[in-house]
Amino acid sequence: MQKLLKSLSQKTNGHVRAFGPGILICCTIAAAAQLLSVNYSAPQMLFALLLGIAFNFLSDEKHSEKGIEFSATTLLRFGVALLGLRITFDQVLDLGLNTVSLLIGGVILTLLFGVIASRILGRRARFGVLTGGAVAICGASAALAIATILPKSKFSERDTIFTVIAVTTFSTIAMILYPLLTAFLELDNRTSGIFIGGTVHDVAQVVGAGYIISNEAGDFATVTKLFRVAMLVPIVLVLSVIFQSENKGAGQVPLPFFIIGFCILVAVNSSGVVPSGIRFFFIDISRWCLVTAIAALGIKTSLKSIMTVGYQPVAVIFLETVFIGIWILGGLYVFR
Repeated sequence: MQKLLKSLSQKTNGHVRAFGPGILICCTIAAAAQLLSVNYSAPQMLFALLLGIAFNFLSDEKHSEKGIEFSATTLLRFGVALLGLRITFDQVLDLGLNTVSLLIGGVILTLLFGVIASRILGRRARFGVLTGGAVAICGASAALAIATILPKSKFSERDTIFTVIAVTTFSTIAMILYPLLTAFLELDNRTSGIFIGGTVHDVAQVVGAGYIISNEAGDFATVTKLFRVAMLVPIVLVLSVIFQSENKGAGQVPLPFFIIGFCILVAVNSSGVVPSGIRFFFIDISRWCLVTAIAALGIKTSLKSIMTVGYQPVAVIFLETVFIGIWILGGLYVFR
C-alpha cells in the first residue's frame, strides 16, 4: 500500500512539475485579462489573446511548454463541453419554427459562403470553414471548437488566432452599430432581439447589444444566440466526418468527446435538475477554461506570423458578417 501511495505521489509530483508552470502562466494571463476587461469594458478574450502574444517567448521554454499545450487543447475542449449548461430545449422551442429555420439556414449558408469566399480570395477552404463557423455560430468559442477537428497544418494556430481576433473585433463593432440600425429600421423589440442574436458573433456582445435596446429585446437576443451556440454540436460532428480521412484515416468516424459532453449537459440542463447556483458556477468555469485556452494559443503564436495573413482573411470575415446580417434581416421581413 505504501509503495502504491509513493508511486502515485511521484507521478502526481511529476505531472505538477511538467504541467504546472505552463498552466499557471496561462491562468495568470487570463486573470489579468479579466481585470482589464472589467476596467476598460472590452472583451476578456481579446485581452487574453493580446497578452498571450506578448508572452510568446515562453512557448519555447521547456518548463512551461507542456502546460501551455495542455491549456490550449484539453482545457479548451473541457470549456466547450461546459457550454451545454447554457442551453435548454425549451429555449429553442420558444423561438418558433420560422425563426429556427431562419437561424439554421443562416448557419449552414454562412459556412458555405465562407468556403466560397475563401477560395475566391485565394485562401484554403479550411480557412473558410473556420471563419464561417465562427461568424455563423458563436464567435471565438466556435472558432476554437472547430479548430480542434480541422486537419492540422503549419498555419493552423495562426489562422485560429487571427479568426478569434477578427470575429471579436467585428462583434464589438456590431454591438455598437446594430442597435442603431434596428432603431433606424424601426424594428420592434422581438424582431430587434432576434436580429441581434442571429447576427452578432460573440455571446457577450449579443447580450450587450440586446439590452442596449430594451430588456425584452435582450431576452430574445440571448435565447436566439444560445440556439446558434447549440448548432455547434451538429456542425462539429458533420465536419468531423468530412475531415475524418485527413485526421484519423479512412473508414474511421471520429467522435469528439467534448461534443458528447456538450450534448449530455444540454439534456441535463433541460431537465431542470441542476440548481442555478451550481449551473452558474460551471458556466463560469467554462468561461475561465476558454479564456485560459485563448491565452495559451496567444503564447504559442508570434505577432510576426499574424501580420503575414494579408488582407484576404479580413475580407473573408467581413463578407461573412455582411452575408449573415443580410440573411437574418431579410428573413425577418419575410416572416413578419
